[in-house]
Amino acid sequence: MRFRHPDGSTVHLAYCTNVHPAETLDGVLAQLRDHCEPVRRRLGRDRLGIGLWLAKDAAHALDTDPAALRGLRAALDRRGLEVVTLNGFPYEGFGAEQVKYRVYRPDWADPERLDHTTALARVLTGLLPDDLTEGSVSTLPLGWRTTWTGARADAAHAALLTLAERLDALADLTGRSVRVGLEPEPGCIVETTGDALATLTAVGHPRIGVCVDTCHLATSFEDPQTALDALAAARVPVVKSQLSAALHAEHPHLPAVREALAAFDEPRFLHQTRTVGSTGRRNGTDDLGQALAGGALPDTTPWRAHFHVPLHAAPAAPLTSTLPVLKDALTRLVGGPHPLTRHLEVETYTWQALPPELRPRGRAQLADGIAAELALARDLLTDLGLKELP
Repeated sequence: MRFRHPDGSTVHLAYCTNVHPAETLDGVLAQLRDHCEPVRRRLGRDRLGIGLWLAKDAAHALDTDPAALRGLRAALDRRGLEVVTLNGFPYEGFGAEQVKYRVYRPDWADPERLDHTTALARVLTGLLPDDLTEGSVSTLPLGWRTTWTGARADAAHAALLTLAERLDALADLTGRSVRVGLEPEPGCIVETTGDALATLTAVGHPRIGVCVDTCHLATSFEDPQTALDALAAARVPVVKSQLSAALHAEHPHLPAVREALAAFDEPRFLHQTRTVGSTGRRNGTDDLGQALAGGALPDTTPWRAHFHVPLHAAPAAPLTSTLPVLKDALTRLVGGPHPLTRHLEVETYTWQALPPELRPRGRAQLADGIAAELALARDLLTDLGLKELP
C-alpha cells in the first residue's frame, strides 16, 4: 500500500510474511497464493505491499538462479503484490516448534550473517517495482548478549563495514539503493535505540541504519519521541519501522493479572519481559515464564512482554497492548513535515502462538486478522495527513 506524504514523498505500508512459515522458494510462492493475495482482496486493493521473509535456502535459490528471481517477480506482479523491504532477521527455522534463542544465530560475528544479508540485498534489487529505486532490509541487532565477546564485537564491526561497501557497489551496479537496519531487541547487544546510536556512529555509513520495531521499543520502555529525536539528531537513518504492539500488564502483582499473563507463556518464541522501577532502572528476564516464576522481576510497576499482539485486537482485561506507543512513534516517524522513514511494515508473527481461544482457525480467519491490522495502520496514516494512493 502506498501513501502520499504532505511533502510529496511516497510512504510504503506492507505486512511481514514471517507469519507464514516457509523455508524454500516453493513455500514462498505458495504464501503469495494462499495468504498474501487473499489479504489484498479483503482490503479491496489492486496492489498490496508485503515484507518478504526469505529464509537461507529461499534466499540462496533466488540469489544464484536469475530465472528463479524473475519467476518470483512475475508471481508478485500477477497477484497484485509488491516488495520494497525484506525481513532479514530470522536466518532459518522461524516456523519450527521451538525457536527461542535460535533466532539469534548466526550473529554478525559469523560470516554466514554477512553473506546472507548481502544475498538478500542483491535479491531485493531484482524484486523492487520498476518505478522504485530504494529498498530496505531489517537484520539482527548484532547478536545475543550472553554470547558476546570483544573479539566477536570486532568481527561484527568489520562485517558491517564490509556490508556497507557491498551495498555501495550494488547501487553502482544496479542503480538501486538498498539500506540495512539493525533492529534493536531486548536481550541483544543492541537492545535500545541508544545502543544502536553507539554502534552505528562507529560504523558511520548512510546505508546502515536502524529498523525501529515499536513492540521492542515499548518492551524496553523507551519514549518514542525521545528515541526518534536522538536518531534524527545524530543523523542515523531509520531504514524502516515495524509496526507492532507488545503485551502490557499494569498491575503484575495481582493474581488475576499473572493468570492472564500465563496464557501467553508459550514454548515457541522468546518473550523477554521488562519493568522500570521508580528510580528509572530497567529490570528484565529473558522469557515471560521466568518473570512469572516469582522473585525474578519486581512486580510493583507495570510489566511489558515481547509478544507481538494483533494491532486491532488488544488482549482482554486485565491485560492490554502498547498500541499507544505505536501511535506515538508513528506520529514522529511520518507525522512531521518530512517522514523519518518511508518503509513501514506490520509485523505480527505470533498469531499461532496466541492463547488457543484467540488463534485464527484456518487461513480465512488469519487473512481476516492481517487485513484488519493493515486497515488500522492505514487509518492511522490517513489521520496523520497521508493520502492513500491507488
